[in-house]
Amino acid sequence: MTTDTGRPDQPRHAELGDGRTIPRIGFGVFQVPREQTVDAVGYALRTGYRAVDTAAAYGNEREVGEAIRGSSLDREEVFVTTKLWNSDHGRRSADRALARSLDRLGFDYVDLYLIHWPAPARGLYVDTWEALIELQVAGRARSIGVSNFDIEHLEQVIDATGVVPAVNQVELHPRLQQAELRRFHADHSIVTEAWSPIAKGRVLDDPVVRELAASYGKTPAQIVLRWHLQLGNVVIPKSVTPERIGENFRIFDFTLDDEAMGRIDALDAGERTGPEPATFNG
Repeated sequence: MTTDTGRPDQPRHAELGDGRTIPRIGFGVFQVPREQTVDAVGYALRTGYRAVDTAAAYGNEREVGEAIRGSSLDREEVFVTTKLWNSDHGRRSADRALARSLDRLGFDYVDLYLIHWPAPARGLYVDTWEALIELQVAGRARSIGVSNFDIEHLEQVIDATGVVPAVNQVELHPRLQQAELRRFHADHSIVTEAWSPIAKGRVLDDPVVRELAASYGKTPAQIVLRWHLQLGNVVIPKSVTPERIGENFRIFDFTLDDEAMGRIDALDAGERTGPEPATFNG
């Protein structure tokens, strides 16, 4: 599932099941205000991030596109993810939703298009997945995946279409490690992408994390993000503070040993910071 597995300071990418790759760390813009998005994304790109994760529901796609166009990077150098909101489920609606997102971004394609939530009560996530398959064939989304899907939701779309999502972006952090779901992903070559990778900051004061940070000479956030990478996860931390944006990216120059990994593994408590996918319908 992963490439570039040499020295810990080497850039890392995860292989997608469709043959493409995604940076193992991206910049998330959930809850980043529009007026701060251009500067935050621009700084992240200058720092070295080469993936940006947004969504129609975040309200800042236009600013993400502006920041990328205003950088010194070519479009092909930045892996851009956006997501389809629950109210746009359905084959026709999904096509229009991506068209609107592309218009706001100012791009002809996105690198990864995700169904934001399964919204099971709507009963349309399989139809929506079929629409995303068509959008990928048309080249408007180079890779397609899902977000916040449980195993039963994944099985439904795979059984109905035979097409496996490249990515499932889910809440995942030391207090919610989703081991069973990650095993399913591994068995089906689905990349696990973690949103809220530091549990909205809640794990940073954990005594184990703080002790490991002191031991390794790193910050608590760097310890947790490194734990994610060594599990094989893709992570999308977010911040609007330049110091934190840079700090979150500097996680390729050290490795946690097995004891440290095990101590963080032991923090799992099944605690969510966000909605439950089986019942959230937006």
